[in-house]
Amino acid sequence: MRRRKRPVAPLPQRFGVDPVQVRMPQDGSWPTIGQYLVHRLPDGVDARLAEMLRDGEILGPDGPIDATTPYLPGASVWFHRDLPAEPTVPFPLTVVHRDENILVVDKPHFLATTPRGSHVVQTALSRLRHELALPELSPAHRLDRLTAGLVLFVVRPGARGAYQGLFRERLVRKEYLAVARFDPGLALPRTVRNRIVKERGVIAAHEEAGPVNAESRIELLERRGPLGLYRLEPHTGRTHQLRLHMCSLGLPLLNDPVYPEVLPAADPQDFRNPLQLLANRLEFTDPLTGREVCLQSGRTLAAWV
Repeated sequence: MRRRKRPVAPLPQRFGVDPVQVRMPQDGSWPTIGQYLVHRLPDGVDARLAEMLRDGEILGPDGPIDATTPYLPGASVWFHRDLPAEPTVPFPLTVVHRDENILVVDKPHFLATTPRGSHVVQTALSRLRHELALPELSPAHRLDRLTAGLVLFVVRPGARGAYQGLFRERLVRKEYLAVARFDPGLALPRTVRNRIVKERGVIAAHEEAGPVNAESRIELLERRGPLGLYRLEPHTGRTHQLRLHMCSLGLPLLNDPVYPEVLPAADPQDFRNPLQLLANRLEFTDPLTGREVCLQSGRTLAAWV
């Protein structure tokens, strides 16, 4: 079946953030588009919606709509949501590789990869789209907001599937560095295999009985007093996998606010104690050019400087 082509938004991105698209149901019977939006959007937006309709901030395919525009089944409208107040993440995004298909950056701690929840403009995707004028940029994979290191983005929409497929099919070798306590009684290297489940709306993932879906190789690289520097190689990509696997060995990562226990939310403007986890290397065969790609982060972990 041929996929229906998505209509082109009549609004440009704002600070690298796409406009919201709302499609009218084919069987709708609302008198106006505005009344449908009151029904569709969250409670409490009526006054702001009225302002947007009055000021021409909501656009249909033929231009701005207002409070009297009739409901049109199957039509779409676009608008920009009001952006949340976000503290600026005061660290640069460093480009480590760029070609006609991909962009690889060295992401700092505290910067989310993509917009979600209260992190919208202060994300790697939004900042890169805006700063580099790449409106069609998309992520091939993601790093946790608290994790620093290499992230691969796709420049051309037509190339997106090829690079996302690399990660989906586990054809990318990923190496992380981490700092945690040193345990002289723990035999390393070793491979941890278990089942990890992450429930929607719950901060921490957990282990449970069942088929294995998470595998990581863990190796001690160096010891300094009570701390160790570890090389972590995930063979799967479950949410919080490395953090949970290290914690399961009794080695929770330094400054981890979730494992072994969820701590109270930190001040969003406090950047003093980053999680000591770094996506240090990416290696893969480029699916479109056939080139061997090996990239390394230029960042260091503060506890190991």
